[in-house]
Parts: sequence; structure tokens; C-alpha cells
Amino acid sequence: MAVGGLIGWLGATLRSQKKLAQLSTMLDMERRAAGEKLAGLEKNFIALSSEALKQNNQAFLQLAQESLKQFHVQARGDLEQKEKAVEHLVKPIREALDKTEQHIRLMEKERREAYGALSKHLETMVQTQQLLQGETRNLVQALRRPEVRGQWGELTLKRLAELAGMVEHCDFYPQEQVDTDAGRQRPDMVVRMPDGREIVVDVKTPLDSYLSAVEAADEAARARHLEHHARKVRERVRELAGKAYWSQFKNAPDFVVLFIPGDQFLGAALDLDRDLLEDSLRQRIILATPTSFVALLRAVAYGWRQSLLAANAEKIRDAAEELYGRLATFSEHLAKVGSGLDSSIAAYNKAVGSFEAKVLPSTRKFTEMGVSPKKPLEPLEQIEKGARALTPQEKN
Repeated sequence: MAVGGLIGWLGATLRSQKKLAQLSTMLDMERRAAGEKLAGLEKNFIALSSEALKQNNQAFLQLAQESLKQFHVQARGDLEQKEKAVEHLVKPIREALDKTEQHIRLMEKERREAYGALSKHLETMVQTQQLLQGETRNLVQALRRPEVRGQWGELTLKRLAELAGMVEHCDFYPQEQVDTDAGRQRPDMVVRMPDGREIVVDVKTPLDSYLSAVEAADEAARARHLEHHARKVRERVRELAGKAYWSQFKNAPDFVVLFIPGDQFLGAALDLDRDLLEDSLRQRIILATPTSFVALLRAVAYGWRQSLLAANAEKIRDAAEELYGRLATFSEHLAKVGSGLDSSIAAYNKAVGSFEAKVLPSTRKFTEMGVSPKKPLEPLEQIEKGARALTPQEKN
């Protein structure tokens, strides 16, 4: 019973499995058929969708083109209006920029011209500086020659005499020579004074050491040359004191002027030799530069003017007396003219009275008898004023 039941159960199971296999096969077949059908439907749907999308795209593109065309027309109009508005706003800016550009171009042109002129001016200045340096070098070389230094000092004396007004009065005599026991002495200038006095002037130009000091490369060499320059000035003082011009010129005071044609030359010597000025005075030598010497010449010129006024005082008095006598004679003649005018006025007044008393009544009768004169008679008036007589004070 149990075996039979088991066998029955197995048979039922096998039948169930077989039926399940059949059902599975049918399910697979249905699945494949459904898949194929679904694939066909999907293909048809895709085709229909593509066709619908194509139609929709064409309609959309057409609609979009029409909308875009309208928008483009509207945008073009708006753009033109905006362009006009922007042009209206930009036009003043463009004009200002054009003017600014023109002004910048003009400034650039002027700058180039000015730069060119400045460059030319600088070139000229460089050439002038080079020429000046060359001339200065030549002048320094020339001043190292004793004869040139002497001529320069004498020329400076003449220019100072002209500046002081001494040339017009012939108050200086350069290169005057004096023969002495020691030989021929020749001062460079003798200044004549109004009282017959004479100031002897001698020019000394110690420049070699000074020029070397100016051209020195270091301070030590400069100091050494300046010390030598101070010694040279002292030597010139000693030489001039030995000539003793005050004993050779009778009207000269007991001193001689040593003229150095440059304040800087004497100043450099005095800076190193403080006793030079006092020692020179002890030796009867007065050191002078253009500044002090022109003051001396102006003082002498002033003395000449005062002397000239004193000398002309007598002539002025004689001229005044002569002029006064002539004025007295002229006043006599003028008084005679006045008395003559008075008698003429009296005669004129008598003639006017006779004319009015005896002539006019007769002429009026003609007009009463119908005579029409072409020109009326001018009325005559007597002169009441007479010539002014000179008062006693005016006569004197």
C-alpha cells in the first residue's frame, strides 16, 4: 500500500514535470512571439515617431523662421535706433578726440621743433664752450709772456682812466721816461693833479704762479704755487721801492702806486702774506687794484673840476658884470619905446575924437540923402591903457 502510493506519487510528479516543461516551452515561444511583436511595434513606433518628429520639426522650423524673421526685422529697427542714439552720444566724443588728436599732433610737432632747436642750441653752446676753452687756453698762454702781461696792465690803466673821466682832461701820461744815475726809469703812468702834484703809477702783473695754481691738479700743488705767487708780489714791491720815483719827480708825493690789474691777484697774495700791505706802506708803496685805483682817479678828477670852477670864477664875475651892463642899456631902450608908445596912443585917441566929431556927422548926411554904402563904417574906440613904465626896482 505504501509502495503503491509512492509509485502513484512518482507518476503524478513526472506528469507534473512534463506538463511544466511543456508550459515552459510554450511560455518561451510566447515570449519570443511577444518579443518579436514588441520589436515590430517598436519599429513601427519609431518610424511613426520619426515621421511625426520630422513633420513637427519642419513646422517648428517654419514657425521659428517666421518668428525669427519678425524678430530680426524688429531687432534691426531697434538696432538702427540704438545706433543713431549711440552715434548721437559718440559724435561729441569723437569730435573731442579728433581735436585732442590734432592738438597732440601739433604739440608733438612743436616738441620736435623745440627739441631740434634745443639740440641745435646745445650744439652751439658746446661749440662756444670749446671755442671759449680754446681762447681761454690761448689767453693763459699769452699771459705767461712778460710783454703781453705788461701790455695788458697798461691797457687796463687806460681803460680805468677813461672810466674815471681823466682822458678828457688829459690828466695821465703813460710811458713817461726819466733819466737817473741808475739808468732810464720809466713808470707806466703819471697822474697830474690840479695843484701841480704828480702821482707815479707802476704796473706789475705777477701771473705765472697764480695761473699755475689755478691749473693745479691737487690742493698741495695749488698751495705751493700760491705761496710762490705771494713771494713774487713782495719781490715786485721791493723792486719798485728801490726805484724811488718820489726822488725823481719833484712834484710827486713820497709814495708810488703799485697797480696790480686784478683784485683776485692781490687778494690771493694777501691771504698768504698778511703783512704784505703794511710792509708795502713802510716802503712807500701803495698797492692798488682796479677797484681802488678807479676811486683814486675819480677823486683826482673831482679835484680837477673844483680847480676848474675856481679858475673860472673871475671869468664868471667879469661875464656877469658885462651882462648886467648890457641889461641896463637894454632897459633904457625899452623905456624909450614905452614913452614912444604913450605918445602914439595919445595921437591915436586925438585922431579918433576928431573922426567922431567932424567926419562921421558929414558921412551921416550922405545916408540921409539916399546914398547906400556897400560897407558900413567900423566904430572906433579910444585906447585907455598906456605902456607900462619900469619901476625903480626893475631899473636897478
